[in-house]
Amino acid sequence: MRKELSAIRKLAVRLDGRSLLAGAIAAGAAAFLIGASAAAAADVSPVLATVGSHKITQQEVDAKIKVQLYDARKGALDDIVDDYVLQQAARKDHLSVADFLKREIDDKVAADVNDASAKKFYDQNKDRIAALKATPYDKVKDRLIAALRQRDAQQQREALLERLRQQYGVKVLLQPPRVEVSSTGHPTLGPKDAPVKLIEFGDFQCPFCKRAEDTVKQVREKYGDKVEIVFMDFPLSFHDHAMAAANAARCAGEQNKFWQYHDALFADQSKLAPADLKATAKKLGLDTAKFDGCLDKGKYEEAIKKDLAEGRKLNVSGTPTFFIDGRQLVGAQPLPQFQQIIDEELAQAGNHGTKKTAAAN
Repeated sequence: MRKELSAIRKLAVRLDGRSLLAGAIAAGAAAFLIGASAAAAADVSPVLATVGSHKITQQEVDAKIKVQLYDARKGALDDIVDDYVLQQAARKDHLSVADFLKREIDDKVAADVNDASAKKFYDQNKDRIAALKATPYDKVKDRLIAALRQRDAQQQREALLERLRQQYGVKVLLQPPRVEVSSTGHPTLGPKDAPVKLIEFGDFQCPFCKRAEDTVKQVREKYGDKVEIVFMDFPLSFHDHAMAAANAARCAGEQNKFWQYHDALFADQSKLAPADLKATAKKLGLDTAKFDGCLDKGKYEEAIKKDLAEGRKLNVSGTPTFFIDGRQLVGAQPLPQFQQIIDEELAQAGNHGTKKTAAAN
């Protein structure tokens, strides 16, 4: 029964799940802003720690966590905006916010999600969701209806807030942190003048990089020539074949087959030993004598070490790490995480008619 509940709960998204977190974020953001204002007034960054005579300032710390600071501000800002537009919409209809939400969300969800729709969902998904497959509908009906209502309520809430933001002309002026990434000369897919540039720091032996490959392909399929994709090497020290694999891919690039080799390496990460790397080159129709010579002497190891240094300068600590027009996205994230940033960047590029300078080389 626990497994049933776990599977069903995954269908649900709590409506007010962000409330406590939002409060904490807002408080943290406010504290930061107050501290920043005080520092500005004194025209000096406060010292937060000392190591002997060496001083560590708030400015140094803030530079280290600028992405987290942006996320905190963005979360708090979104909550404030959402609360405001809900208050305005409710006041217009002479309702409390609670009654407005009940009318716009709860009542609609209760009407849409009932015994019939839950049974239909059960029949369509019982073979895909293990807990449903092993349990008769009557035993999960009540919990399934509740879970589906929570899921639909969250979707309805998001759609409602998006409509209200458009209705009341919300414009978010908060700018995300960006960094300059030196990626000139690296393998690319897509046009050089694409409005958005996506740079990946990857490791051919990293299982999370392999998982992210499917998402990167979805990005390519969805956005086409709107996104230029760049690959940079970040072989992790505890992956014993990662450096050789990175070198091998660059050797394949000498024969204009970097991306074919790149795809082959991620397709089977069990074949990264030197003999396997050479076999892959042969399978792809490369000039094996030229490829083997390049691989054996580690021709590109110094260039790969420069990628490592560039990554460390940008606070890359693991793979995959992406920079989308200079905005960092860490890990094997799902497509919606990429979409959110890419869509924002495309909108900004459309508004300004140019690429962001932080993404340019």
